[in-house]
Amino acid sequence: MEARQTWRFSRQLATIMSATLLLSGLAVAQVAPVELATVERRAIVETLRLSGSLTSPYTSSLSPDVEGRLVSIKVDAGDRVKQGDILFKLDDELARLELAQATAAEHEAEADLADARRRVIEVRKLVTEKTFPESEARSLEALVTRNQAILERRRAERAYAAATLERHALKAPFNGVIAERGADLGERVDTDSRVLLLVAIDRLQLDLRVPQQYFQRVKSGTEVSLTFDALPGETIAARVSQVVPVSDPDARTFLVRAQVNNPAARLTPGMSVRAVVRIGTDRQAEVVPRDALIRYPDGRIIVWVAMVDGDQYVVEERQVKTGLTFDGSVEIVEGLTAGERVVIRGNEALRQGQQVRITG
Repeated sequence: MEARQTWRFSRQLATIMSATLLLSGLAVAQVAPVELATVERRAIVETLRLSGSLTSPYTSSLSPDVEGRLVSIKVDAGDRVKQGDILFKLDDELARLELAQATAAEHEAEADLADARRRVIEVRKLVTEKTFPESEARSLEALVTRNQAILERRRAERAYAAATLERHALKAPFNGVIAERGADLGERVDTDSRVLLLVAIDRLQLDLRVPQQYFQRVKSGTEVSLTFDALPGETIAARVSQVVPVSDPDARTFLVRAQVNNPAARLTPGMSVRAVVRIGTDRQAEVVPRDALIRYPDGRIIVWVAMVDGDQYVVEERQVKTGLTFDGSVEIVEGLTAGERVVIRGNEALRQGQQVRITG
């Protein structure tokens, strides 16, 4: 009988211990791991999402300034060039001969002028001694003036010949890439022939059509974030450089232009762009990360606020009213104050007053 009672007592004690462990495990399980973020008061930015394409600020169809035969083409399609690089040359043999002829004529005119001046000096001495007629002296002075004019004309002819010779080689007017080559060695080209097409790519421009209601708010210097299909996962920062104050009456838009630096030539004209224009609102409000919000089908939006309860944290449900969304954050119009801490991870199955454990 005593052994039977001892066995029954042991069994009850085991049942009580099992229940205690189970309740303890449930209590531990109810302490949810969460990550928190602090409610901040920040400047509110409205983001406007637009699309566009890149264009080059300079695209030049390069033709020679004089007619001639191509004797050298130093570039081909796809080559990068710098401003001042020689791109092609024409046969300049005749131009060099003309320059030599003009230079010789200039030297001849200089000699004639020097001789006429010397004779005038000598004649003036004779006129002073009354051994040479004044009229003849004036004729020699007129000859000096005429020779001076001839020299000036010869110098202009030499400069023209030198400039013509220089135009037999064409230099790059700006940094860029050769997009097209339209002639080959030996061909005869003239001023209407497009030998090369040069496109600037170091700095590209983006034209955006912005709805007219933003005309007073988009200004030079407004921030723009750009993403490209060709650069997945990467965002490039730019700024508005120009606002064109002429709207399109049909589309109800106006033109905004942004400059895009492209020193590594990873971008090219014609690429499609997704742009986010960051428009300041001149006001501040409370802001939380977007992950803090839980939206219900009935339209309610709530966040879980972590409150200190002794040496523990418990959560409280708080209904909020939201405003603008930007940079992964949401403006809170009503429901939160700066400095409060909200749950941004682990908030899917929380209950009112539940104890939580901070993990991040």
